[in-house]
Amino acid sequence: MRHHARVAVLVDPLRDYPDAGLPWTHWCHMVSDGSYDELHAFAQRLGIPRRRFQGDHYDLHPLLRARAIELGAEEVGTGELLSRMTGPRGDRARARRTRRA
Repeated sequence: MRHHARVAVLVDPLRDYPDAGLPWTHWCHMVSDGSYDELHAFAQRLGIPRRRFQGDHYDLHPLLRARAIELGAEEVGTGELLSRMTGPRGDRARARRTRRA
């Protein structure tokens, strides 16, 4: 029987952001449910410079998303990503979920 360690790097589905003012308009978010250090190390493996960190996540275009999944990132829905992510945004999502329950 194989045991899989819990993956701490998560990616949500690709979405279009046509008004973002970036060179690409189709991307997803990559976060960690463990630590920012782990997220930064994973981003470094993908060749993403630290300056692209947006306070609690990295944005990934489709090719980087595919590579992240190859390296072990877990695909989750945006709601799950928000409720599992490290940091204040994840804390707020978890609090909202608790209030609804």
